[in-house]
Amino acid sequence: MTPALIIFDCDGVLVDSEMISTSVLYDLFVQYDIPIDQPTIYERFLGRSMASMRTVLAEEYGVSMTDEHLEFVRRNMRERFMRELKPVPGVADALARLRIPLCVASSSSPERIRLSLGVTGLIDFLEPNIFSATMVKNGKPAPDLFLHAAREMGVAPARCVVIEDSPAGVMAAQAAKMSVFGFIGGGHAEPAGLGAALAALGPDLIFNDMCDLPQLLASKATKKAI
Repeated sequence: MTPALIIFDCDGVLVDSEMISTSVLYDLFVQYDIPIDQPTIYERFLGRSMASMRTVLAEEYGVSMTDEHLEFVRRNMRERFMRELKPVPGVADALARLRIPLCVASSSSPERIRLSLGVTGLIDFLEPNIFSATMVKNGKPAPDLFLHAAREMGVAPARCVVIEDSPAGVMAAQAAKMSVFGFIGGGHAEPAGLGAALAALGPDLIFNDMCDLPQLLASKATKKAI
């Protein structure tokens, strides 16, 4: 069966943002004397929404994330994205070659998703099909966001393929009963140990070059047909 919808995560999949995001969070934790290092940021917060991060900080570290903390993150993230953010190599070519409906389902806010896609020149490939964890009750690794995206796009979950870089995102796609491709081509993949982390979850496949995506999707359709 040919996939009827490709659901992209944004950060680390469409835009190479995770190194910037991790750096901003680390700066926050240093400035406010929160004892969390960069490896822990990758392990505990990659792919998760700000609301999920606040819950983890409160429940596991006894840290209450204040409005001041949130403003620090938003301000510095926006400034650095405007200066530094780049698309994932090869992603614009891949999007241009796909002949399947596309959408974004990201843990980021709608404003940040559109900023990221606008700065990197990808917005026209995906607007208006942009879905955020702010639109559902539970963020990744719960399936809510991917199921919401599929419902809004009018496609059954079984006919969706999710492109994800985080363990939380892969688990969310699997919980939604969707196919999922693990992408490990972002700048953060090696320091975050994504290859091993995603392999342990058993996605449908793992790839590291976004230029390969159209062919990988075509191969999946062929295998399903056989």
